[in-house]
This record gives sequence, structure tokens and C-alpha cells, in this order.
Amino acid sequence: MQTDILAGKTALVTGGGRGIGKAIAHRLAGAGANVVIASRKLENLEATAHEFHDLPGKTAPFACHVGRKSDLEGLITFTEKMFGPVDILVNNSATNIGQGPALDVSDEAILKTLEVNVLAAHRLIKLTVPRMIERGSGGSVINVASIAGLRPQPHGLVYSFTKAGLIMMTRVWAIEFGPHNIRVNAICPGLIETEFSSFFWKDEHHMAALRKTQPIPRIGAPEEIGGMALFLAGPDSSYVTGQTFVVDGGATAK
Repeated sequence: MQTDILAGKTALVTGGGRGIGKAIAHRLAGAGANVVIASRKLENLEATAHEFHDLPGKTAPFACHVGRKSDLEGLITFTEKMFGPVDILVNNSATNIGQGPALDVSDEAILKTLEVNVLAAHRLIKLTVPRMIERGSGGSVINVASIAGLRPQPHGLVYSFTKAGLIMMTRVWAIEFGPHNIRVNAICPGLIETEFSSFFWKDEHHMAALRKTQPIPRIGAPEEIGGMALFLAGPDSSYVTGQTFVVDGGATAK
């Protein structure tokens, strides 16, 4: 793997301490970017930063709650102090607290999920894109959505509609920011083996059904999302914006 395609770039990955976010941060730092990883649990972030110590790019942890505007402002201040203005923004943090029948979903669950899955991305866009425009050097925004945002997910109303919203936001941002050479794309993972999705892959009935119906009959690995993110962050995708890349083993092909 070429180790310098992102040399000199600053990347910010929310939810970067584990799972998909960690895999994305690993690929970006491996390609030479300096990466700030953010989430609520500092111990996870510090362990990940230590693990990445020998990669070409530096990795710095910052503990914050992405649902809080003041925390996000602090995150951007920290990132710019450590490595400079953000060139690559990865909106990966998510929550899924509204699982269950649609009629049982509370207002509180909707508001909290919107805050993390949608509003955090909106706020980070407003905190980073103006600086990208000022510098005139372009940039890349990668939004981690889900196949749940592409098709109905029973008992997943809130998660599904917030991820669908993030996909539409991606397209709108791409149209508005394209003239500034700022590209905005989304990744829609299928079932990936992370702690976040363990409810599904630890369910033997669910996994048996997946193996029978999915063209690639296995669960995905976080690294397989990391590779797509590296493509979208780097120069090979310089003419790609406003797109949704599905990485799901063919689950939505039927």
C-alpha cells in the first residue's frame, strides 16, 4: 500500500476509537494523514493511538460527546492546534437507541438519535467546510451511513430515517460544495462485525438467514469499510462526489 498519498493532510474521524471508525483512521494514518480520533471514551482512543504509533501519520485522541455543540467546537480547536485545519472529515459516530416497534419509539429516543446521527455531522460541516473554502485547497467529507438508510428496517425506524437523512444531506452538500473542490460522499455498510452491531451478528437465526440469502455469505470486517474510506479520501476519487457507496456483501443487490 502506498504510504504517502495523504501526507500533509489532516483528518478527523468521529467514533474513531473502535470498530469502523478505528479501521478508517488506521487506513488514513497508514497513508500519511495526521488523524484526530474522537469519541466519548478516552481509554479506547488512547489505546488506539498507541496501537497506531508506528504508522506514517500521527494519531491524536480527543474525548468528546458529538451530540454536544461545545464539545465539537473544542474538538475542532484541538485538531487545528495539533495538526492544522481539517482536510478530511469522517462523520462516523452513531447511536441506535430506538430499536423496537415504531409505536413504542419515544420522543426522547428520536431527539437523542438525531443529535448524534444527523446534527453532529451538520455541526462539524459548519465548523470545517468554511475553512476548506477559505484555503482553496479542496477537501473530502465522508459520511458513514448504513444500508438501513436505503431500505426499511423493521424495528429500526429511528436509525433508518436518520441514516436516510444523512444520505440526502450528503447529496445536498456535494452540490453546494462541489464548486470549491470539496467532495462529499457516503458509505453504507451492511452488517459489519463490530461491538455496535453485535445485537445482530450474535443472533444465530439472523446469521443463518444472512448466509442463506446474501451473495457473499459472511459478515463484513471493519477493514473493508476502511478501504473504501481511503479511496474517498485520496486522489483516486478526485472526480467523485455526491455518491453513496454500498459495502454490504450484496445484501441490497436483490
